[in-house]
Amino acid sequence: MSKKLVAYFSASGVTGNVAKTLAEAANADLYEIKPQVPYTKADLDWMDKKSRSTIEMQDKNSRPEMADHDAPVADADVIFVGFPIWWYVAPHIINSFLEAYDFSGKTIVLFATSGGSNFGKTLEALEDSVHGSARLMEGKILNGKPGKEDLAVWVKSLAL
Repeated sequence: MSKKLVAYFSASGVTGNVAKTLAEAANADLYEIKPQVPYTKADLDWMDKKSRSTIEMQDKNSRPEMADHDAPVADADVIFVGFPIWWYVAPHIINSFLEAYDFSGKTIVLFATSGGSNFGKTLEALEDSVHGSARLMEGKILNGKPGKEDLAVWVKSLAL
């Protein structure tokens, strides 16, 4: 049986709630990817062309600093990486996370929350950030409040 980790970034708490339920359903450890400088409500105003999130997402090379580099990645075989969809892709702090660790021999399964978007080009946008011979998989958009049982069925269906 593989050792699992759910690592997630959540700006407003929505993705965090899903990640906690997923960790329970998958019998996985839980790790929150936190920015060095937390996002404020004004930072997240996607309607404001000068907001922090808008500026970061317009620059494909933007890599927001993380608060720490303590994710127990080395201990896991399967890592679920969760995030909200921003501008049809993962927030660039996910690139920061993926670039900070060696994922050799690991399987990374993406999951996201979204106000209406699908994964879009998220997988392609993250591929170059994964170091090592990892298997990167597009997972699922997990909107609403998926139950532990439903998430357990999804995890099992991945045949990891």
